[in-house]
Amino acid sequence: MTPLITARRLLRDLGDWRGSGAAYQALADRIRILLLDGRLSTGSRLPAERELSQMLDVSRTTVAGAYALLRELGFAVSVRGSGTTLALPDGRRGSYQPEEGLAVDFTKATPPAYPGLEAAYREAMDRLPGYFGHPGFDLVGLPELREAISAHFERRGLPTSPEQILVTVGAQHALNLLAGALYTPGDRILVEHPTYPHALDTFTAAGARLLAVPVGPDGWDISEAETLLRRSSPSLAYLMPDFQNPTGSSMPEADREQLSRAASREGTTLIIDETTAGLDIERGPRQPMAAFGSGAVTIGSMGKIAWGGLRIGWIRGPRDLLARVLRRRPSVDLGTPLLEQLTAAALLRQEDALLAFRSRQLRQGRDHLAALLRKELPQWELPRVQGGLSFWLPAGETSTSSLVLAARNEGLGIVAGPRFGIDGAFERYLRLPFCYPQEDLTDAVAMLRRAMMRVGEAPARVPLQAVI
Repeated sequence: MTPLITARRLLRDLGDWRGSGAAYQALADRIRILLLDGRLSTGSRLPAERELSQMLDVSRTTVAGAYALLRELGFAVSVRGSGTTLALPDGRRGSYQPEEGLAVDFTKATPPAYPGLEAAYREAMDRLPGYFGHPGFDLVGLPELREAISAHFERRGLPTSPEQILVTVGAQHALNLLAGALYTPGDRILVEHPTYPHALDTFTAAGARLLAVPVGPDGWDISEAETLLRRSSPSLAYLMPDFQNPTGSSMPEADREQLSRAASREGTTLIIDETTAGLDIERGPRQPMAAFGSGAVTIGSMGKIAWGGLRIGWIRGPRDLLARVLRRRPSVDLGTPLLEQLTAAALLRQEDALLAFRSRQLRQGRDHLAALLRKELPQWELPRVQGGLSFWLPAGETSTSSLVLAARNEGLGIVAGPRFGIDGAFERYLRLPFCYPQEDLTDAVAMLRRAMMRVGEAPARVPLQAVI
């Protein structure tokens, strides 16, 4: 059965879609952005023209013109009696196709592989034959890796035993396992706003009602968070307190303690995402959120500090919770690959060197991109970040959805601000990673400057991109 996109949902996701040009083109462009960044999927049926025109308070001719333009560009097909459904040019499905037609792909914020990765894989390969007697289906994690992850928390001042660790296939896998174990349909979930897009995807797919806590350059609105916790008692709260994606903000320890107490009072389980916690440039150490309350559950991974292709993550939490997750896990997957676990253990034994390398690399990228932006796009207010992978840039009056389409004509892939928000928010914001080689950063800013002069022109035809 073809999934239907309701007019009400499309109104919510479109946000501030009207531009200075023709309304039908602005509407078509915004629908394609929703498709390109994954908020709408290929094969989904768009609302009837009359229904959508009434919901948007525009003429039916405007909606018909938008649908016609989508068909002309290959982003929609119409079948008599079945309405208009979303598609990708040349019949492609909505799967990630890396860098197709893009000279520089900044749709992801993920650094290059750590130089010591090859040696860690070699060490793991040398040791792998010793595990051939193992059945290979490892739902919990190898003891040596769980010990290495426990030591990672111990070094940060958080006492942790291996029994408090469950190894997963990356942090996103960990989040999905926790959501499945902890979330009850109809519950509310508190999230940061803006936040990591695939966390929003996980919670909206489960049908959760989301409560948004603002996060900006000055940090979290803790007062608003306490109000939402008190009034709504959400079952879960998802937070990234260290170098938050996409803002780069870090939560002060006093706020961590205050928010942990508030969540404990209301019975809200905090899911703390530490995938970016090791990406410190100049902030210095802070206590993990879990140090302020036994109810916090922490997820982390090797993806940002070592390499995105090393799909190893973990959950740190109470043993009874891990038991609940473990009971559910066989319905999702049958364990974490052993070779990758051995590689991760080898890397964690040299974690200090790994993090020091990454810090130097990110500092160089941040400072280089900042200098380029000040020179080429001085009208943009540049935030100061002490770690993480990207800038969260206020783009003034520029529609970043329009900018994304114009940038693709220049060969640059970027992600519009609304991908990180709810109900079309953050149209005037752009996430721009600084974790890439300096030559790519230089090329990207030149493309971005040219795209700023093209905003509103016809965009390129491009595939769906993952956002990481």
